[in-house]
Amino acid sequence: MVVVDSIELLRDEINRSQLSRRSVLKRAMALGFSAPVIAGLLAACGGDDDDGDDDAPTEAAAAPTSPPAAQPTATEAAGGEPTATEAASEESPTAAAAEPTATTAMVTEEAGGHGLVRLLWWQAPTILNNHLAQGGKDYDASHICLEPLADYDNDANLVPFLATEIPSIENGDVAEDGMSVTWRLREGVTWHDGEPFTSADVAFTYEFATHPDAATTTVANYATIESIETPDDYTIVINFSEPTPNWFTPFTGIYGYIIPEHILRDYLGAEAVNAPFNLAPTGTGPFKVREFRPGDVILFDRYEGYWDPGKPHFDEVELKGGGDAASAARAALVSGEVDWAWNLQVEATVLAEMESSGDGVLVSTPGPGLERLMINFTDPDVEVDGERSHISMPHPFLSDLAARQALTHVPDRDTIAGELYGVAGQPTSNVIAAPTRFVSPNTSYEFNLDKAAEMLDAAGWTLDSGQRAKDGYSVDFLYQTSTNTVRQKTQEIIKQALESIGIPTEIKAIDAAVYFSSDAGNPDTYAHFYADIEMFTNSGDPYPLNYMGFYSSTDPDNIAQQSNGWAGRNVYRWVNQEFNALFEQARTEIDPDAQVELFVGMNDLIVNDVCEIPLVHRSNVAAHAADLEGVIPSGWASDTWSLKHWRRT
Repeated sequence: MVVVDSIELLRDEINRSQLSRRSVLKRAMALGFSAPVIAGLLAACGGDDDDGDDDAPTEAAAAPTSPPAAQPTATEAAGGEPTATEAASEESPTAAAAEPTATTAMVTEEAGGHGLVRLLWWQAPTILNNHLAQGGKDYDASHICLEPLADYDNDANLVPFLATEIPSIENGDVAEDGMSVTWRLREGVTWHDGEPFTSADVAFTYEFATHPDAATTTVANYATIESIETPDDYTIVINFSEPTPNWFTPFTGIYGYIIPEHILRDYLGAEAVNAPFNLAPTGTGPFKVREFRPGDVILFDRYEGYWDPGKPHFDEVELKGGGDAASAARAALVSGEVDWAWNLQVEATVLAEMESSGDGVLVSTPGPGLERLMINFTDPDVEVDGERSHISMPHPFLSDLAARQALTHVPDRDTIAGELYGVAGQPTSNVIAAPTRFVSPNTSYEFNLDKAAEMLDAAGWTLDSGQRAKDGYSVDFLYQTSTNTVRQKTQEIIKQALESIGIPTEIKAIDAAVYFSSDAGNPDTYAHFYADIEMFTNSGDPYPLNYMGFYSSTDPDNIAQQSNGWAGRNVYRWVNQEFNALFEQARTEIDPDAQVELFVGMNDLIVNDVCEIPLVHRSNVAAHAADLEGVIPSGWASDTWSLKHWRRT
């Protein structure tokens, strides 16, 4: 059920403060409301503005360039596991959204009063500072107490949080040349300790995230910033070093949560990982942390000083971590033990049976999520200075392009998608799965084990006692992923196919709290990639520049390795200069047609050079209690992005 709380909130503000018609018009345009909705809001104002301007717009302000709308989602790898689709907006983040439809009555009331809401994340959060996090579970948990300037709705339109409105060329806050953007901040916002939130905190967040010794996982989102100005406490001016088509990426979405200068100023650089804040953050969000047991449970209390009047509705939040996706689904759909169960990567038939036998509600939301097989270009079995999968040690089998191309015919995508995911997944051969305008028309897939075997034979990887070998090296794989029923069944399908063509395969399932951990000392994290192939879901961006950053090697420090605490995002250790050239050009390209050409080109290079093998284009699937309303699903944002609106019927 979707509640249009942004409309409700604007109505409340009109009633409380008698906003002028011009102010209402400006706010409604920034929120992407349609003309009929805006006209109704203007009518609620009564009277005229001083300048006598009573005309409602016919469309909302357009963005300065035409990137399709922006950043995520939560993904597993530096973005998270949640998370397609044709429904995603192909417009820019500030383009007008279709008018939302309210499915429940809009009620204005005092904050609180709805008791406890129970959340279940079967991948347990381990850190609450998004700038140091590695997984979507941590971004989701952090968003309960931390906020960005703006986040993204299901059409990838920007929705203001700590900003009062969305910048655009029309309102004068985005430079036409893409060299700067100005954000207007909310006044009267306080941190959970009562200190005021100001532009200095936004500037500090940039300093924290980009410090060369901090090894943050969000640094790429701020790479094109030249400088930040704070002309007053509630204005932030971002100056870019080059024309920046994704001017909207810094400080928005899951990578953009603002952190407090007065608490973290002594934890810049290498000390960032030692900050108590990482486990007990002070934020501006609707709930504040009472207790956090990493890998287990987080308890939150309603923040009584929250800036959004009448929000949140719940008094307490319990986010329980652990278990598995199937038990999480059962807890929400059948037993009613929890109010929300996240990322239900469960067989489609099992979910349908659960929903039919219980009182819970399934929510399937289109998004950019992609389940993929990832290729390790380095040798995980050789150690160099205490580090396996070292960039200097090419993989003896997977560094052979012909061998990698043969592997593209091994996964039975149709069976994996159809039998394991159902309507929540579609087989795909593309890395960029959404939005539609960036989806390549040039790729295809074929399940053909005979062809795979023939290609290996032709490349000299012949069978020797049933095992592929060449120049004295015998091929066998370690294939790892997180613990999950669907993933383990996918592993079994692919393992059987690999072994049928002479590649013995050991499968390894790692607890998600470990696999998606940012612990540099744990060899079982996905970023260490101490295996030959691995698998998980990652999510793209509406303007997928940051997403393509997972494959870039322009900056050697972007490659996950011991020297950067495995915080580099290129865990494949893939180096392709042609890709790097396209990636660098996309950073400054503001022509829409050229953008499409660049991203399609990058997609095709990843696919054709077999950096990874796309499998399934996933939707976000969650479940909630039947009496929970106010949920605003978004395939481009964290599951918790609308938590302040949730309420009990």
